[in-house]
Formats: sequence, structure tokens, C-alpha cells
Amino acid sequence: MVEEFERQRGRMFGIAYRMLGTVTDAEEVLQDAWLRWHSVDHDDVDDPGAFLAKTVTNLCLSRLTSARARRETYVGEWLPEPVLTGLREPGPLDLATERESVSFALLTILERLGPAERAAYVLREAFGYSHREVAELVGTTEINARQLHSRARKRVAQEPRTGADVDRDRWRQLVERFLAAAQLGELAELERLLAEDVVSRADGGGKANAARRPVTGRTKVARYLIGTLQRFGAGVVPYFAEANGEPAIVAVGPDGVLAICFVTFADDEVVGLEFAMNPDKLGYAAGQVSRFGGLSGQGW
Repeated sequence: MVEEFERQRGRMFGIAYRMLGTVTDAEEVLQDAWLRWHSVDHDDVDDPGAFLAKTVTNLCLSRLTSARARRETYVGEWLPEPVLTGLREPGPLDLATERESVSFALLTILERLGPAERAAYVLREAFGYSHREVAELVGTTEINARQLHSRARKRVAQEPRTGADVDRDRWRQLVERFLAAAQLGELAELERLLAEDVVSRADGGGKANAARRPVTGRTKVARYLIGTLQRFGAGVVPYFAEANGEPAIVAVGPDGVLAICFVTFADDEVVGLEFAMNPDKLGYAAGQVSRFGGLSGQGW
């Protein structure tokens, strides 16, 4: 009984994390799934994998419905919880074939889908379930499952995003220039690296010093970044790492991980900045850093 649940744990976590966007919620769903698995008569379960996948999916659908209400009162921008990948010990998000489906940009886009659409997209795109299997897992007809998946794919395709195939060497070169300009307060140089319509989003959850609304435009973003570093950057060291299968910056201060930043480039200009800064969403990544003795060995 325990062995079967553990065999399915990676897939269950993958489904829950992609659907809910946070490690905490995903782990709580797995705890609830374990309780249901523990109480069921296993002689009546023909396919444990399908049973557990359906259990996790239904638990996620219930949580997504209530999460929408909670996020209406969330302080500031809501962003997914980042997970470090590419570490010495592979985690549940490290399969190369699954990295695109767990990118930070994609998880952010999935937040705009309805619960059923999100479930259909995740199950079909990330795990290869057929439309018939998706219908069984979600509890709908095959025709409706096709429609849910089709609508979700169209909405995802309309949103610009980067994938795990980014040129990491070029990304690092540009980020090094970007960080140097920001840290030295070189406004003109920083503006040259920013797209005219650049957007910076930060998720502090009311618990970290972060802008509560998106900052848009080259000059505003440049001044915001320089001002923030001048006020709060003392003792903070940026490390190059990988999170959600993408290159990222991990900002570490005397008290540990302070932020994980995703920088998106287009034509060598920064077009998007996403700062995960809510300490509630950095605990898992901080634990990963601690287990591997820091980030000094990370990078490309």
C-alpha cells in the first residue's frame, strides 16, 4: 500500500504543483490523497495510478475554486512558487521532457485559466493523458474534455512566453550587464538594456518590500530597480541558478534566500521581470539550497 503510493508520488506531485502553482498546496494535496488511499479498500482498485491521479485532480479542482476567492484578498501580485531544478539530486520537476510544462512563465499563464481548463491542459500536455482519460479524471465527457483542452491551448498560445530552450550563455552575459548597471546605479546603461514596454512584477505577499502593482515602462522600471537595490541591496549576493527548468537569479542575504528572479529577454532587451519574494513561497527553495550547501557551485 505504501510502496504503491510512493511509486506514484512523483506524478501526483507534478500534477498538483502544475495545477496549484505552489509546493505547499501540492504537498497538502498529497497528504489528503494519502488519507483517501489509506482508507480505501484496495481490492476494489483496479488501477492504483488512475485512482490516485483522479484523487489528486479532484482535490486540486476543489482547492482551485477556493483559491480564487483567497487570491482576491492577496496583497499585491500573485506569482507561482519557484522550485530549483538542475541540482545534483534530480527532483520531481527535473525530467527534461517535462521542464517546458513547468516553466515559471507557463505556470503564471495557467493562473488565468478556469480550474477545469487548467486540469485538462496539465493532464494532456504535461502527462500525455488521452482525451478519454482526461474526461475520466476530471469527471466530464470526452467531448467536453476536448473542448476544455482546446480552449486552454488557444489561451496559452496567445500569451508570449519563453521556454527552457533559451540560450543560457547569452542570457547570463546579458544578466551580468543588467545587474552591474542596476547595482552601480547607471540609469542610462540600465535603460539601454530594458525594452520600452518592459514589465516588472513582484510577489511579496505583503511580507516583503515589493511593489504591489506591476511597474511598466523603461524609465520607471530602471528607477524602481536602482532605488530598490540602493535601499535594500546591502549584503545581498545574486547567484545564477536554474528554477522551473529556466535560468534564474537567486538573491541570497544574511538570513537566506530573499528572492528568485526570472528575467525574460527579446532581441537582447529585458521585456519581463518576475520577482518571487514572499517568504512563504521561498521556503522550499531555501531548503533545497541548504541541503546542497549553498549555490556557489551552481551556474553554467
